[in-house]
Amino acid sequence: MTNIARRIWDVVEPIAANIYFAPEVHAAYHEIGFDPSTRSAGKVHFPDMVAYFTSRGACLGPNVDGHLVASAFGVFKRPMVVAAVAEGWRRADQPTVLAARERGGVASLRRLLGDEPEGLAWATEVLQRMVDAAPGEGRALFSGLLSLGYPDDPMGAFWRAADLVREHRGDSHIAAWIAADLDACEIGVLTDPWRNQPLKSWVRSRGWTDDELDAACDRLRGRGLLDGDELTSAGRALREGIDDATDRMENRLVAALGSDAQRLFDLLDPWCDLIVADGGYPSRVAWPS
Repeated sequence: MTNIARRIWDVVEPIAANIYFAPEVHAAYHEIGFDPSTRSAGKVHFPDMVAYFTSRGACLGPNVDGHLVASAFGVFKRPMVVAAVAEGWRRADQPTVLAARERGGVASLRRLLGDEPEGLAWATEVLQRMVDAAPGEGRALFSGLLSLGYPDDPMGAFWRAADLVREHRGDSHIAAWIAADLDACEIGVLTDPWRNQPLKSWVRSRGWTDDELDAACDRLRGRGLLDGDELTSAGRALREGIDDATDRMENRLVAALGSDAQRLFDLLDPWCDLIVADGGYPSRVAWPS
């Protein structure tokens, strides 16, 4: 079950999260008053953060407060999110933001994959079957997306289904690290060395200052989870256990996928590779071993 649960994330993540890197999406937000993308790495263009927080959180409701968005996203520094969302609602309302998000996301996937690639309808049906089986309790972003329904167009329906599956795991993951008594900064600090990245590297993108990161490291060392800049055996076990717990919370989606798992992975893997190759997502990251 663990292998299948993680493979599901692997094949929906570049498809759903292309929305955060697609030039069509950046342009759609710019048209309604947000700043354009100003940072890139190779072909990958990163989002304006006001647009990112406002657009991703818009499924939670009209003019949703930034405190609720920060809670749903989990890993970002709360004051940064609160300020960004407040600024976002000064620029555009919820229907306008959601329409731009859908318009840009669908246009990007059509450019990358074609208007209606072979197997699209079948993949959408399978992903929707998984969504139907997924419990929504305690899952804010999943439930917010579910409230929007599915776009009428085939690529739009596929994208929404992939986003729902992605956000369901994200919501489950937050529940798992909360249960491990970690805060938003600590989970990021632990994740860097677990992914074989330098301590305090990726987590910086979530808005934390050096002082906040150092304090989180001290708390984790006090719990015996870090030794210097490295995970202890207890720290590695705790961090891996968080994803094991996340996998278990996805077991109803895995069961709904059933015998179609390998066919879905075989279909979506090359689509994900195309998206990454053209800068639609930074990279496909292997799970730590």
